[in-house]
Amino acid sequence: MNVKPDFSKNANQAATAPAFLSVWDMHAYYGESYIVQGISFNVHEGEILALLGRNGAGKTSTLRAIARLSDPEVKRGEIWLDHQPLHSMSSYQASQAGLGLVPEDRRIIAGLTVEENLKLAQIAPPIGWSLERVYDLFPRLRERRTQEGVTLSGGEQQMLAIARALCRDIKVLLLDEPYEGLAPVIVDEIEKTLRIIKEQGITTILVEQNAVRALQLADRAVILDTGGIVFDGTAAEVLENKELREEYLAI
Repeated sequence: MNVKPDFSKNANQAATAPAFLSVWDMHAYYGESYIVQGISFNVHEGEILALLGRNGAGKTSTLRAIARLSDPEVKRGEIWLDHQPLHSMSSYQASQAGLGLVPEDRRIIAGLTVEENLKLAQIAPPIGWSLERVYDLFPRLRERRTQEGVTLSGGEQQMLAIARALCRDIKVLLLDEPYEGLAPVIVDEIEKTLRIIKEQGITTILVEQNAVRALQLADRAVILDTGGIVFDGTAAEVLENKELREEYLAI
């Protein structure tokens, strides 16, 4: 078995336990644009990591690169999940290995009901996340299971997108701007759900412009600036460091 060591080039690395997901010296491009510039960080099993930074810092590109999507193009670096080399996999293979990406636009499939969206994603037979278990976590989706998914409210669509990822029995949940456009009361509901998912042992990487909400939820934070890492440590450290927040997060 090929096992990658617990890499990190950042002096502020807080956790010392072996990493569950490791990104090592990753470089990614959109065409000639050099977007992700040699970043390395670790995420530990069952942890919520907030991936933060200003617009254009490379957050979404990092998520897409981890998920092995074709854009951006990863030209150098390694990504390891639970001893599996994601960097040598296609996006489909990475999904089978346990990655679940919920993009900002949610990608709810038009013409399908809530339940049909879930069944389409579900592995057969389900190992950990049956439809009933998903509905127990999202009772509102049970109520709307026969409704077309794209007709749900924004918050309900976000729930459906997360539920659909869980149906694939994922190990790591990648969330891109899950609070975008949602009322605070709905954000509270999404956060409650993410805490329950964490209790189930699922690891989460959260990209979110609402940095304060993300930091209050997360265990640790990685802050990006122009494609590089400027901070890697606990979420509490960021909340307590006014200079760091003002310079890199504008809060």
